[in-house]
Amino acid sequence: MTSQPESWPRIAVIGGGQMARALVGGWVARGADPSRIAVADPDPRQLAWLTAQFPGLGVHTDNAGAAAGATVWLLAVKPQQLAAVVSALAPVAATVHPLVISIAAGIRAANIARWLGGTAEVVRAMPNRPALIGAGASGLYADPSVPEESRALAGRLIEAVGSAAWVPAEADIDAVTSVSGSGPAYFFLLIELLESAGIAEGLAPEVARRLAIDTAAGAAALARQGHDDPATLRAQVTSKGGTTAAALAVFEAADLRGIVGRAVAAAASRSRELAAEFGRDP
Repeated sequence: MTSQPESWPRIAVIGGGQMARALVGGWVARGADPSRIAVADPDPRQLAWLTAQFPGLGVHTDNAGAAAGATVWLLAVKPQQLAAVVSALAPVAATVHPLVISIAAGIRAANIARWLGGTAEVVRAMPNRPALIGAGASGLYADPSVPEESRALAGRLIEAVGSAAWVPAEADIDAVTSVSGSGPAYFFLLIELLESAGIAEGLAPEVARRLAIDTAAGAAALARQGHDDPATLRAQVTSKGGTTAAALAVFEAADLRGIVGRAVAAAASRSRELAAEFGRDP
């Protein structure tokens, strides 16, 4: 059952890129009235696409115009743009005292709150690209000062495009970014490599791609059932001396575990660097 439009807040989305599109689509699918949502983006092509997809949606080239009157703001701009964009919205924030949800990687909640003049509740969220099809995995963090009601609303809005998990410390969002935020690319790479390897073994390209994609989807679906942990599932499909064991031995010899650990650590480190690089006052 969808929610009645009146139960949804007025929402301003600052930035009309793909993640913003995914969230708007999720909200509308859950029963939000597009007329209660305003999107700001400097690119008229982005706004034209949005209005074609969601008739009645409010669109603006001016951020303040979208934010005025909205009680929830979604900040969907790049980290390097956030300080200037948010600081310019401080006068509006002083009037409406919004709940602000930022999906910008790295930038700390305290910085956002300061740029807004200390008049907003700030929640950080890190969704990922599968949110585009309603299959996202997001991490959420809010300072303890953010009321439970606001936390619940932020969670409901993010869960419109998939699952969401709260983390207790803001530093954990860097880990979320490195695991689930960037994580789809890791799986896309593995699918790509399996496809290429299958072609090298003689499979037709379309067959290799179909098998690689469907195998990844099936493995994820089985793991998601939660009856066994991933290590147990791996052991269950690995017969001693069999084909799977031969493949896994190559992975172990190449230190795949160490490679994945270093890759995730590098992504988390870059998230912290973004905070230091673009968290300064404009």
